[in-house]
Amino acid sequence: MSRNTEYQFISTDTDTLTAAMVSAYEAITGTSVTPASPEKLFISWVTDIIIQERALCNYAANQNIPSRAEGDNLDALGELFFAQERPQAQAATTTVRFTISEAQGSAVLVPSGTRVTDTSQTLVWETTDDAYIPAGDTTIDLAVTCQTLGIAGNGYVAGQIVVAVDLFSYYLSCANTTTSDGGADVATDDEFYELLIAGQDAYSTAGARGGYIYHAKLVSTEISDIVVTNPDDGVVTIYVLMSDGSIASSEIKAAVLAACSDAYVRPLTDSVTVEDPDEVNYNIAFTYYISTDSDKSSTEIATAVAEAVDEYITWQSGKLGRDVNPSYLHGLLMQTGIKRVVLTSPVYTVLDDGSTNDTPEVVAVGTVTITNGGYENE
Repeated sequence: MSRNTEYQFISTDTDTLTAAMVSAYEAITGTSVTPASPEKLFISWVTDIIIQERALCNYAANQNIPSRAEGDNLDALGELFFAQERPQAQAATTTVRFTISEAQGSAVLVPSGTRVTDTSQTLVWETTDDAYIPAGDTTIDLAVTCQTLGIAGNGYVAGQIVVAVDLFSYYLSCANTTTSDGGADVATDDEFYELLIAGQDAYSTAGARGGYIYHAKLVSTEISDIVVTNPDDGVVTIYVLMSDGSIASSEIKAAVLAACSDAYVRPLTDSVTVEDPDEVNYNIAFTYYISTDSDKSSTEIATAVAEAVDEYITWQSGKLGRDVNPSYLHGLLMQTGIKRVVLTSPVYTVLDDGSTNDTPEVVAVGTVTITNGGYENE
């Protein structure tokens, strides 16, 4: 959801204000104001001050409108009109398997706050509760939370967190069994405003689609899109897409399920599940040609073309059910300075957006083949 641009409560057109002030001065004094006269210079100076004050007034007035407010002003409006606070940074989580040297006759304590890290000791993670390895067992899987808030803790693949900072009795080894996820930065103004609007559906106790979307998005600012379907009576299925175009990890899906299954969110008659959307693969292949009288070098255009492709890939996977649209790629490429492009793939493909309660689809790029066809006369 895009936020509105600043509204002009007061005109800041310098020429109009200057003309009005010159006209008023001439009417009051009976003196003609010429472009080089001292009176005109003084009026121009006063006009500049008035324009600056008008700009500040416009800014202040816009800060009273949620769709235009920024920073602390948006926070204040969120609390005043929507009873909501801006989502703060969250720590990533993962699951770590702790192993002891041999099974014991009594339970072995893994204390709360036991810290683990990767071999480079970049980030530190810790357990949040006391846990016991049962007598006769040698392993236990525990959730650990990153001590550093934000997205920095995301993306540590299984087997990457293998160093124990704090040792406990009979400790042998540790290793994360899932990819870390769930870390999120403080919500931006755009993200917070979108939550404020979506939050209007949260007041429903009837299991409204918008209510589930709102509570799911509260889990992480890294969630970009949510689709909620009702494939059968009493069944609610939620699909989650992340801001980088990837399907939500098991940690994020578990957090969304917990948030949307809360007794104050889910009607008793609903059965809520969180599933993965279907992936549709597509390839990119095209040949572009450069005009012989282009003022850009071949290297500059090649860089611009590659950036346009990256922008298209991000846009194409940015929403569940977004049709594969080669026209959008064509438009981006034609803004790079090329003469023409012969686009082989992708081809236009309609994706399911879940509106008919079917599983929504999302694209995943395969191969990317970019060919420079050389120069052509205009």
